[in-house]
Amino acid sequence: MKLAKQHLDVGLFSTKREAQLAFWQQTVGLPYDHMGKVGGGVQQHRHHMNGSILKMNHSRDPLPDVPPSGIVGLGIAREGLTADRALTDPDGNSVILVPKGAHGIEGIAILLKVNDPDAHDRFWTHAMQFERAGAGRYRCGDSLVVVTGRGKVEHRGEQWRGPGYRYMTVQIWDCVAEYEGILARGGASGGAPRVLGDTVRYAFVCDPDGNHIEISQRATLTGAL
Repeated sequence: MKLAKQHLDVGLFSTKREAQLAFWQQTVGLPYDHMGKVGGGVQQHRHHMNGSILKMNHSRDPLPDVPPSGIVGLGIAREGLTADRALTDPDGNSVILVPKGAHGIEGIAILLKVNDPDAHDRFWTHAMQFERAGAGRYRCGDSLVVVTGRGKVEHRGEQWRGPGYRYMTVQIWDCVAEYEGILARGGASGGAPRVLGDTVRYAFVCDPDGNHIEISQRATLTGAL
């Protein structure tokens, strides 16, 4: 996989705009970048996170009542900390601030509960071509995907919107080529490539539990689409 950025991004959905913005900016301390409209009555509030982006997607309408994704937490490295600090956002999403380098986290770690660890190992190392960084640990640039344990995760079909953490984003140079390559290597489609104005060409693939991964070719990183 040819990365355009050495950091994964993370997206969550919420109807609690003010409380979520206060939490991520003031409690967690993430710098605010900008707001973009992504359609369907959703505004995306983007925050910087060690080179990654935290996408707090605010929905003006009630979110679909769908099972939670397999993303059960987010680890964020922080200079100056001497011990882990566990936090919970206004919707109950888990966030852990860790000393930089602790648990192997240099940037961020996306924490997953999975149905089948072996299926995930094949998916992250073969279909997604991430580097294996230990048992149940997969590296993309300086970001980690970490399998924290086994547990029931319900498939949600192509529904990628719902309360809580819902997807991660990998920034690449050629959306169509990477999307087709992932499918050829056994990944499942979560949404064919499409273009949003002159900003981004993106598609979705799904891991073995139906968690969505956005394959994003962003013009600010790769040039004209």
